[in-house]
Amino acid sequence: MDWSDRLQACYTGAVYDVLRQHGHRASVLPRTVRPLDPSLKLAGPVFTIRGRPDLSLDDHETLLEWTGFLSRAPAGQVIVCQPQDDVRALMGELSAETLQTKGVLGYVVDGGCRDVEAILDREFPVFCRFTTPIDVVGAWKPEAYGEPIAIGNVTICNGDYLLGDRDGVIIIPGEIVSEVVEQVETVVGTESAVRSAIRAGEDPQKAYLKWGKF
Repeated sequence: MDWSDRLQACYTGAVYDVLRQHGHRASVLPRTVRPLDPSLKLAGPVFTIRGRPDLSLDDHETLLEWTGFLSRAPAGQVIVCQPQDDVRALMGELSAETLQTKGVLGYVVDGGCRDVEAILDREFPVFCRFTTPIDVVGAWKPEAYGEPIAIGNVTICNGDYLLGDRDGVIIIPGEIVSEVVEQVETVVGTESAVRSAIRAGEDPQKAYLKWGKF
């Protein structure tokens, strides 16, 4: 089952609370990975890519490799890229347009992005660490697809699920996604009850003791 739509209705804080209860504290990507457009949420199953700088390649070789990646990107999934690169943009206007047209849900990279205005205009969700005009041409290539990658202290595998919002990006292990999403929906409902009680003037400590949540 694809849990994307139900996860999209959640938020990362509630997901983190549930994952913490499951013992998965190493689930949040570094706070430097931020949305280009904080108004856009991103939720879905993960497809991983890992690459590295390679200055021995010419422009043609790198563009063949990059467009090969775009060709392989699967619809209905979130691309998560570990570029092992602190210099170049691993997403740009034409690439974002290609992925969005193919039905890819969004893109998360432990690295850079460029053509920000054009990507914002397309409303394609991108999370990245920095922006720069420098691209991958003649300097970078993918080396693995669908293999486990690490961003910060979080290991990310194909089949995991991702949720990104204004607060950050969180990874849900694929084997527990159904249980987590269902529990998060319960948490959100409980928080709504607490919120209503507080608005009605109930003491916050009494509300916490009553609902077990704050």
